[in-house]
Amino acid sequence: MSRFTTVLLGSALLLAPALGWTQSHTAQEEANRQAVLAFYEKGLNQKDADAALAYVGNRYVQHNPNAADGPEGFRQFIAFLREKFPQSHSEIKKSFVDGDTVILHVHAVREPGTRGNAIVDIFRLENGRIVEHWDAVQPIPEKSANGNTMF
Repeated sequence: MSRFTTVLLGSALLLAPALGWTQSHTAQEEANRQAVLAFYEKGLNQKDADAALAYVGNRYVQHNPNAADGPEGFRQFIAFLREKFPQSHSEIKKSFVDGDTVILHVHAVREPGTRGNAIVDIFRLENGRIVEHWDAVQPIPEKSANGNTMF
């Protein structure tokens, strides 16, 4: 199988739930998804870094260039949110899981009444614990060239 075919098949499996296809998950995949959902709720919405870090492994590699690695980097980010954006809220619109990878599609609003950002967060887990994070953030524009939402 070519790398292109592998990428296409992997993408189709990842997008299956969004396309209305059914996909069964292993117990470990579902446990990984639940760990990431709990981490997100405790950290980003409740702003409780210590409770969120219970879901993190022995290391936390951060690929967002604006955030530091490790538990202390995460604590700093949550402290920033608590201080500057105490009413911020992130609503998870969709979650996807494939093995040790969990992907969230999120609507994050830092200040009530604003449009916020569309975010894709990618987490990699080892032994049921989060060890790596990537994200892509896109502001939600005032006007769209189409009638679709970003979610």
